[in-house]
Amino acid sequence: MRNTVLTLSALAALCANLFAGIPAAAAQAQGVSKTEILIGTIQDLSGPLAGYGKQARNGMQLRIDELNEQGSVHGRKLKLLVEDSGYDPKKAVLAAEKLVNQDKIFIMAGHLGTAQNNAAMPIQFEKNVVNFMPLTASRDMYDAPNALKYALLSSYYDQMRTILPKMIADKNAKKVCIIHQDDEFGLEVLRGVEAGLKTVSMELTEKTSFKRGATDFSTQVAKMKASGCELVVLGTIIRETIGTVAESRKNGFNPVFFASVAAYTDLIHKLGGKNMDGIYATMAVQNPYTDEASQPLRFWANKYKTKFNEDPAVFSAYGYIMVDIFIQAAQKAGPNLTTESFVKAMNTMTVPTDIFGTPKLTFSNTQRLGSEYSRLSQIQDGKWKPVVDGK
Repeated sequence: MRNTVLTLSALAALCANLFAGIPAAAAQAQGVSKTEILIGTIQDLSGPLAGYGKQARNGMQLRIDELNEQGSVHGRKLKLLVEDSGYDPKKAVLAAEKLVNQDKIFIMAGHLGTAQNNAAMPIQFEKNVVNFMPLTASRDMYDAPNALKYALLSSYYDQMRTILPKMIADKNAKKVCIIHQDDEFGLEVLRGVEAGLKTVSMELTEKTSFKRGATDFSTQVAKMKASGCELVVLGTIIRETIGTVAESRKNGFNPVFFASVAAYTDLIHKLGGKNMDGIYATMAVQNPYTDEASQPLRFWANKYKTKFNEDPAVFSAYGYIMVDIFIQAAQKAGPNLTTESFVKAMNTMTVPTDIFGTPKLTFSNTQRLGSEYSRLSQIQDGKWKPVVDGK
């Protein structure tokens, strides 16, 4: 028996030595084959942000189709797998489990929503799947740097903290109020507002909130009107922005409305009409209109419209941009694409500004947010127009 044990031990040691000599390239990364890379995304395709979700999906697909038609990433084509969360964190968990554990994606890109990302990330990280450029400006997407986190958008918190004081000075506002969604997204906007007010020795005159999915804002508007608010921060997204502003206009309440990048979308003026003129919002990436003065941006917008039979929007641009950055990093990572090689490549990436006005992005071991840059834009005559830089 002792001789048998020694023999088995020696055999095990021999096998270990043999396997130790095999290069890491032999180990196949999840979601990567000789011919294909699987990119997963979770979007709202059936809930209150379905407009955003469809646009982001189309933008991602446009860049993937360009790559697949024109070439490859070291011989590999890209394939996009899309799941619908309905903007519900519980459904986002189920979607993440399917994409990560059944479909076995290589990367999760452009997942829409703060609460949804926070619910899904633990599932991804357990399988070493990167959370890449999520469509939320929450600090959770990059704060406390994690090797598997990369973010595109400056945070709601920093946008409010830096730009709100300038708005207050410019508009000579004495009473500032906020209406915000009662979840992680809305609370990040609120925290940024409070931090910004602190820098100018002010406090909120009125603070009111609503549950995700709400459609009636009459009570909140009445409270803010009664308080004499001169500047109202909107911690709102699409229909909540439109609903709050429309209710205010109807009641003769016309403060300065200032929203985060979450409300920077052509859907606001397309769905809300003339009532939406005058709203301000933070932004970094420009909404691509088909009649843009910039020829490259106009060409891209019309190419998108030809493919999907609808005008592009800023979320279309987000989707396109993030896939383009992924392609650059995956090319840089080399033929042996693994999570480790991808992270190593991303951590030395500098991405120059593009046709959408995306600021230069820089990533490193300690910097997982590409840029803190933001601008201010306003709806004028039914279009978003940049009005001032955020720095």
